[in-house]
Formats: sequence, structure tokens, C-alpha cells
Amino acid sequence: MSKLKNFKLITAGIAFAFLWSSASTATKIGLTSAQPFVISIFRFLFAGGIMLFVTHIVLQNRLPVKREWIQISIYGFLNITFYLGLYVIAMQQVSAGLGSLAVATNPVFIALMSAFWFSHKIKYKNVLSLLLCFIGVVLAAYPLLESSYATPLGIIILLVSMIAYSLGTIYYSRVNWNDLPILTINGWQTILGGVFLLPVLYATYDPKKNSFDTSFWASVCWLAIPVSIGAVQFWLYLLKNNPIKASYWLFLCPIFGFLIAHLIMKEPISIYTFIGVAFVVCGLYIVQKKIKL
Repeated sequence: MSKLKNFKLITAGIAFAFLWSSASTATKIGLTSAQPFVISIFRFLFAGGIMLFVTHIVLQNRLPVKREWIQISIYGFLNITFYLGLYVIAMQQVSAGLGSLAVATNPVFIALMSAFWFSHKIKYKNVLSLLLCFIGVVLAAYPLLESSYATPLGIIILLVSMIAYSLGTIYYSRVNWNDLPILTINGWQTILGGVFLLPVLYATYDPKKNSFDTSFWASVCWLAIPVSIGAVQFWLYLLKNNPIKASYWLFLCPIFGFLIAHLIMKEPISIYTFIGVAFVVCGLYIVQKKIKL
């Protein structure tokens, strides 16, 4: 791998982790003003509309054809409807820090699912990296776990949403997209995923529980543009290069998530956080470099 490509991958990984980890805090802010599915629908339609305008009107990229529509629908259901639909519900019952912590479980699910279904070999360096990263995440989370609140139902919903995210990741990496631009895939999967949520929104909507104030629009705009557009574009770029290595960047999400939650939501941060960061960085270094283990 050339130094330039490696630099691009590392930059994309860090940018993805920061933006994606900010979603939990942004969601918590939005939930003070509106119901979860109201936030989700506005976010997905807004983000998807922008991406489709850019990819089809500005860049003149082609529309998906035939089987591609089915592939995008499946990916949108797993990655948007199922994962983010459940995630926004779970965030009503867990803290922003714990929401970010849950993201760190995805590399484990992705590695194990890939090994089980597609006979991917798990090398010793991958196991070591997983161990270091997981220890780092647990250390960084320790103060938060002592003071955060969570319900059993919230944790279960959060766990199921992470499984859906991992399934979506594996599905995306295994499908032949016929050189369909990433922006086109992301735009349509976001729109379709939002459309699939409309019946749930209709069934649960209560106008008394929604206030379209500054907090609501700030949350929606951040979730739509930096997260749904920016972070997902970086994520798909990383997946296209190597889905297994891409999954390891998810370990940085809790670290950034703790920092963001500390600055905005006043959640605790301590020496455990910094030690955890060191473990995560070591784990990422091992899996990104060509170390024979």
C-alpha cells in the first residue's frame, strides 16, 4: 500500500470515528425536543435529498438499475431502518457515552460473522488488536459506567441495533455494486431507509411531544450532514478498501464519544479515558500495519 493511500485511509478513519461518535450526543439533544422517529425521518429525508441532488443533478451519475434497487433496499433496511431506527429508541434509555460505547462491539460482530459465514481467517494480529482495543474501550468507559444510567430494555435494543449494523456492513462488502458511486448508494439507502420508517412514525406520532425549536433543528442538521453524509461517505470508502480493517476504526468512536459527551453533556472523563485511548491506538496500529503475527 502506498504512503498516500495509507494516509488517506487513516485520515478517513479518524474523520469517520469523530463524526460518527458525535451522533449519540446530537441525538440526546434532539430527544429533548422531539420523538425519536420524528428526528430520524427529518434526518434521513434531509440527508438523502442532498446526496441525491449532488450525485444525480450536479455530478450527473446514473440511477441504480434492476437488481441494484433490491440491493440498496436491503442495505437501507439494515443500515438505516433497523439499525438507526432502534438506535434512536435506545438513546432514550441510555446515556450518550454508553451509546458510543456500544459501537465498539461492532468489530467483534463483524469479525465473527465474517469468519462464520464467509470462512474469513482471523489472524493472530487481529485477535491481539481486538483484545487491546476492547480493553481500551472498557478502561475508557469505566467512570461512565459508574455514573451513567441505563435500563435493561435500552441495552438490549442497543445491542440488537449493533447486530443490524454489523449485518449491513457485511452485506455491503459482499455485494457487487457494479461501480455504482458511493454517494448514489448512500443517498438512496438513506432515503429508502427513511421511507421504511414512515408507517412506524404514523403509528406513534404525538404532536404534543414535538417542538421544532433550535435544539431540534440543530440536532437534525448535524445528524443529516456531518453524520449521515460525511461519516457514512468515509465509512463506505473504508469498507470498499477492506471491511475487516475498516471495522477497527469503530473502536475510536467511544473515545471520541466520551470526549464530546464530556464537553457538551458534562459526562465524566478521567485518567482511565487516556489509558484507554493508548490501548485503542496500539490496537489500531497493529491491525493497520503489516506486522507478522
